[in-house]
Amino acid sequence: MGQPITVVEKPSSRGGVVRFEINRSITGMGHERYRPGDDIIGTRPPDELARRLFEHGGIDAVHMNSNVITIDLAKGAGTEGIRELIEELFLYYREGVEVPTVESFGG
Repeated sequence: MGQPITVVEKPSSRGGVVRFEINRSITGMGHERYRPGDDIIGTRPPDELARRLFEHGGIDAVHMNSNVITIDLAKGAGTEGIRELIEELFLYYREGVEVPTVESFGG
């Protein structure tokens, strides 16, 4: 269930900064900024993505605006695995996730 997101990685003119352009808006028209150590308590897609990115590691800051995700990489960090995290944001059935049954809903 869910659809993968199409992601295009683009370099920035600033070293250590990379942009990911996706095929859907993740924030609407708003800007969202996240830093390591922030309490990310929301359940919206940008909140969940920020949590996953910081769990991945190697990231100093994340900025999202509509369909553009800008990431400040930690010194010496690369982008390995980041594109896949974004692509899979809306996928529900993943390896290890139990598929719900009628019985699991008490039916």
